[in-house]
Amino acid sequence: MNSWRASQCQKKRILPFIILGIINNRPHITGREITAEFETEIGDFWRASHSQIYPELKRMVNDGWIAASTSQENAKERYYQITSEGQEVLNHRLDQLVTDLPIHEDLFSLKLFFIKDQNDDRIPQLINRQRSLLEKELKYLQQRLTLVFPNKDAIKKNYGHYLILTRAISRTKGQVAWLKEIKE
Repeated sequence: MNSWRASQCQKKRILPFIILGIINNRPHITGREITAEFETEIGDFWRASHSQIYPELKRMVNDGWIAASTSQENAKERYYQITSEGQEVLNHRLDQLVTDLPIHEDLFSLKLFFIKDQNDDRIPQLINRQRSLLEKELKYLQQRLTLVFPNKDAIKKNYGHYLILTRAISRTKGQVAWLKEIKE
């Protein structure tokens, strides 16, 4: 593999890294199933649409990172497997340290930032709505934790996923607590 090419692609293309991880976790997966991952587990912290995923799958096949096959039952349905080159790319990416915090597109914070007067009538409205949204998100995350990790064996099999989910719960609880504190 041309390591310069792989490192350049990895810097610019996050989606292939995510797709490689999904395929590595679920060999012989369809494009539809990959898309569904972005609607559930991965969608809790990363978004990608059908129109982004399928062209990326095609590029990844061309790059030699994944292989595609069809079944006799449905020639239109393609199944994807990670190749040794794809495994190398995935492992290289997993070995790299995260050096920057993500930039959040947080409209709530942006709106608060531009309000100057502490008595502005919009502040309580913003806070109440944000708290409602966060409480709904917290309930959803806690339900996912119960559903996906019903026992210690499930945690052991997908420990990284467990850590991400409990991190999201902790962060959301902290934001709810902060909103309660500033409202008082």
